[in-house]
Amino acid sequence: MPSEESHVFHPHPSVTKNAYVNSMAQYQQMYKKSLENPDEFWGEIAKQFHWETPIDNRNFFRFNFDLTKGPIFTKWMDGATTNVSYNLLDRNVRNGNGDKVAYYWEGNHPDDYSRLTYKKLLEEVCQFANVLKARGVKKGDRVAVYMPMILEAVITLLACARIGAVHSLVFAGFSSDSFAERIYDCEARVIVTADGVWRGEKLLQLKTICDQAMAKCSKDGHNVETCIVVSHLERVTAPKSGVPHKQTNKTPMIPGRDVWWQEVVPQASTSCYPEWMQAEDPLFMLYTSGSTGKPKGVVHTTGGYMIYAATTFKYVFDYKPNDVYWCTADIGWITGHSYVVYGPLANGATSVLFEGTPFYPENDRFWTVVDKYKVTQFYTAPTAIRTLMKFDDHLVTKHDLSSLRVLASVGEPINPEAWLWYYKLVGHQRCSIADTFWQTETGGHVLTTLPGVHPMKPGAAGFPFFGVEPVLLDENGKVIKGEGEGYLVFARPWPGLMRTLYGNHDRYELTYFSKFPGYYCTGDGAKRDADGYLWVTGRVDDMLNVSGHLMSTAEVESVLTEHHGVAEAAVVAKPHPVKGECLYCFITLTETGKFDDKLLQELKTHIRGRIGPFAQPEVIQNAPALPKTRSGKIMRRILRKIAVNDRDVGDISTLADSSVVEQLFASRPANA
Repeated sequence: MPSEESHVFHPHPSVTKNAYVNSMAQYQQMYKKSLENPDEFWGEIAKQFHWETPIDNRNFFRFNFDLTKGPIFTKWMDGATTNVSYNLLDRNVRNGNGDKVAYYWEGNHPDDYSRLTYKKLLEEVCQFANVLKARGVKKGDRVAVYMPMILEAVITLLACARIGAVHSLVFAGFSSDSFAERIYDCEARVIVTADGVWRGEKLLQLKTICDQAMAKCSKDGHNVETCIVVSHLERVTAPKSGVPHKQTNKTPMIPGRDVWWQEVVPQASTSCYPEWMQAEDPLFMLYTSGSTGKPKGVVHTTGGYMIYAATTFKYVFDYKPNDVYWCTADIGWITGHSYVVYGPLANGATSVLFEGTPFYPENDRFWTVVDKYKVTQFYTAPTAIRTLMKFDDHLVTKHDLSSLRVLASVGEPINPEAWLWYYKLVGHQRCSIADTFWQTETGGHVLTTLPGVHPMKPGAAGFPFFGVEPVLLDENGKVIKGEGEGYLVFARPWPGLMRTLYGNHDRYELTYFSKFPGYYCTGDGAKRDADGYLWVTGRVDDMLNVSGHLMSTAEVESVLTEHHGVAEAAVVAKPHPVKGECLYCFITLTETGKFDDKLLQELKTHIRGRIGPFAQPEVIQNAPALPKTRSGKIMRRILRKIAVNDRDVGDISTLADSSVVEQLFASRPANA
């Protein structure tokens, strides 16, 4: 085994032996074909799926990434028709996988668990699709979803796909304000939720949050017609320290609008003919934070997203028919969409769907679940890994993790220390690790190492996936060849790339294609080393990545300034040993504002309520003034230096008042 100092770890022979891609020559040959002949490369993959209207090979792939040449667009398999739900369910049942387990559901409490076969999943998807149709939902309508990690969440997404409705799923940790903004923006007619959920020992009343969100939408002139509620609390085990669950289900229901899932779904027919969708028809939309503060509704389409999610899942996790795969991500994020629902089911996979947390009832819950289901592929976030590293190694070693073959991480670059702990203690130095880089916008993995072929460097994203052409550019748009560091952009689309932002194609073009004409700009920086490995260095715009949750500084700043005591706010990211990044906030008070513990608590509570608990600031500093240029622009570059107490702030000659910098260093809080 290579030493840690060499920072190169070769795939174990047991992984390489049966891997789909098991040599660098094979990878390079496939990669070259995917760029030089994308019609043939993706066309062969598309043949594995059902197309009601066949693909016209003369019209397989078209795009324009250059604003100077006209509107930005991407089209794959345009004109062909299919249905994602049919391909994920009916196709698998017809191929003999009807009795195969699609999901092992593992609840928050270890006593709660169940399973669902492909045949039963198909029946329940058809039943819920018929319920939606009976409520007037038709092709193109938007359905907002606010659900915990339960089987009904998967059923909801696939039922929408079956009838051509566009689902807009929001992480059930966002506040009612955030949910309302998303409901209003996508004009959702229907909401699907649950009465509540236990997360560890904490009870979340999800229906109450939905009621608050619907009330806010109603005030703004948009009324949700139907709210379908899963009765979940009555069927699960409450924590011993929690409120007895029989007392929690006093869920308010408005007659005519609200309906219980359990009262309408079982009576519906188990047969629902699929709506055949154009390859470029929308499949779903998912909101991601925008640098202007207003969330962006990223739109993914049917055909291209389906084959890209399926292909990345197959190769990145090296999934084989008898494997058991587990992605710990919540279904409310793109990782949950692509690698809990669409990618695994497209491959006929058996997955674990996990409702709980890594720390309940004990800090070894992840490893208990791996042992219980004999998981072969395990996909989680660096934040979780760093947190679990703090506990005694015995919590890992006492479990049988010998079934694991592929480990992976997602959400942010993994630091080498966490990578090595993951590799040695969890993977026993025989598992390959894929440190996947991708975004909500990309639909699937774009940079990663592949198990069985690529030597691994702790912290490196690795190499481009098939069909992906990464380029590094300097500030002037000049291509950086060989070793170097710059803006990470892509020169061409792959099938899973988003097509637009809902209702705002101008913003789509401005955000992703205006800075460097001819390229999709990720907003991240990267460096390329002498061996060709790409290392993602983080956001280059005003964005924060806290525990894998991406949010904009503008979004947090606007919430801070809603407080009557705050005149102005500036937010930057500060490195955090567990979260990756945390929020460091600078606030300038109004004349009547008073900087004290009461204000700090009010601001933290307000942010939790308006955005979500994950957005709570780590540090709030009183800033009598902020470092601004003469044109009034806040120099966040300097604030980031102050946040980490680094006095090497660089050139400050453009500041209107350079003395502000020293004042801010002098007033850093003791807890910073």
